[in-house]
Parts: sequence; C-alpha cells; structure tokens
Amino acid sequence: DVAELAARILLDQGQEHSVETPHGVLRVTLHGTRTTRRPAILTFHDVGLDSKSCFSSLFKFEEMQEIVKNFTLIHIDAPGQEEGASAYPPGYQYPSMETIAEMIPAVLQFFNFRTVIGVGVGVGAYILSKFTLANPDSVEGLVLINIDTNARGWMDWAAHKLSSVTSSLTEQILSHLFSQEELSSNTDLVQSHRERISKAPNLANMELLWKTYNSRRDLNLDRNYTFKCPVMLVVGDQAPYEDAAVECNSKMDPTSTSFLKMADAGGLPQLTQPAKLTEAFKYFIQGMGYMASSCMTRLSRSRTTSLSSSYSMDGSRSRSRTLSQGSQGGQMPPSPSQTMEVSC
Repeated sequence: DVAELAARILLDQGQEHSVETPHGVLRVTLHGTRTTRRPAILTFHDVGLDSKSCFSSLFKFEEMQEIVKNFTLIHIDAPGQEEGASAYPPGYQYPSMETIAEMIPAVLQFFNFRTVIGVGVGVGAYILSKFTLANPDSVEGLVLINIDTNARGWMDWAAHKLSSVTSSLTEQILSHLFSQEELSSNTDLVQSHRERISKAPNLANMELLWKTYNSRRDLNLDRNYTFKCPVMLVVGDQAPYEDAAVECNSKMDPTSTSFLKMADAGGLPQLTQPAKLTEAFKYFIQGMGYMASSCMTRLSRSRTTSLSSSYSMDGSRSRSRTLSQGSQGGQMPPSPSQTMEVSC
C-alpha cells in the first residue's frame, strides 16, 4: 500500500519542526505519533554532532524498536548545530547553557507533552541536567551519557587554552568525543567524524557551542540538591569523562541512581555499543513502570546476574504507571543503587 509505505518513510525520517522559543528558534525532529499518554523520549546531542549523527544508530538499532514503537521520540538540535545550518555571522552572541536549557519547555508545549524521559550526551547531558533541575515535574527519568557537572577549574582552563593554541578545533572536539585509545588507533568512527566535522559548513557554530560549554557553571549537585527523578549515568571505561561521571555518581541520591560503566565502549557508547545501552535503557524504563511485559534480549540472557542486581525487577524500583504520569505527586520509592560494569 503506497500510503502505508509513505507513512513508514515519514516515520523513519521523522518530522522536522522549527519551534519558536523565548530565546530563538530550535530545530526539532519528532518520530512517532504525538501520543501523550506516556512521556516522550527527549534527546539532546553532544558538540560536534547533531541529533542524527548522535542518536540515529541507537534508535534505529533493531532491539531498540520495541521502545521506539511505544514512545514518541523528540530530538532537539542545539542552535545552529542542525544539519544544513548556515554559519552565524562574526560576533554573534551564542546562547549560554542556561539559556539553551530554558528553550526546552517551549518544545514540550509545542508538542503538548507534559513529561519526558531525557537522554543526553556530553553537552546535551549538561543541558538536560539544567532543564531537569529547573523543571523537576517535567522529567520522569534521565539518562546522562558522559556527564560532567563541574565548571572548568584553573588547571582545566589552562590546559584548554594550551590545546586551543596547539591543536585545531576539530581535534579538540574529537578529544572530547573519543577516548585516547580510539584516537590513537584512529578508528573508522574517529576518521569519519574528523572528516565530517572539519568540512562542516557550520563549523563556526560548533566552535560557539564548544566555547559556551567550556565556560559552563558548576551544577553544584549534592545529596540535598539533586534530581527528583530516577537517573541512569552511562560512561565508557576509557572515556574522557569517566572520572567526571564517577564523581557525579558520588553526589547523587543512591536510591534512585544507576551507574553503568561500559567496558570497551569508548567515548560514544550509543554508537559503539548500542546493544548494551538498549538493554540497560529497557531495564531503566521498566523500573519506571513502563513496558513491564517487554522481553529482554541478548544482554539479559548473557549477563542476568550483573544487570538484575542494579535493575532489579522485584518492584522495589518501579513506580506505578499512574504515579509515573502524575509525577508531581510523591517521590521515587527507595531502591538499592549499584555500579554496573558490563563487559560482555
């Protein structure tokens, strides 16, 4: 049927929207129907990437389709980072991390979603963290990959200044995205990103986002000031932000935080280890009371013990669907927090 085929193609490519916010226009891509019975999965990409290059391989992954069919996906591109964006003029005042976070409520309003499950990588993880802290009732769960909640210290600042003199913008961004091991072996993934970033028509815009991220403020998280929703922290065991993610985990509420350290995952686990991340994400969503009948696949069969300890399905971690949807009411019930190292 031609109409069905056309609908499927549209669903696969997503519907692009330009969303007006109080601080400018955002390019947003929606996949799936606008069913608001469940929260949308809202993603935010890292610097040097856009929503497609950051998340397509994860959300098109075969075993992720069970989740994709059950939730609406909303992919946000940071200002000027979307595919085909033209370069901003010299002297353009790029919005701060705080300002970009303040643009997100307009996106929820535009699509008529009251709550979301956030998935952010690097810069996107920081922005979604800012958004969640300012709008706790809007976020039911948060997956933060390569999060660094700290402002740059003097040593970091000096090192960054030195690297900006000695290495190109492209190499600086690559050393943010990839592990030293990946850069040294110059994997195909690194090479393809080097090629894409260095030749990007909007490279000047990437530089603006990169500078803005490097002047970010400390989130000042501690046990008393933290996220009110369940959080899954994800980092590769060789990733540039491994130490930062470990430190972030130490500041979180242990009753609602899971820490997934992925072996052999490098700097971008959503690209290099989509099977493991999909499996952990399914457990995370189940822990929130969604997709209770979902069948676990490869990872659960091979590593049941390592995962079940952290994502126990005994109900201690799950919320009822009604509480999940009415997330103004009540706190997350307590559950054990564990660090999970996945090496399969």
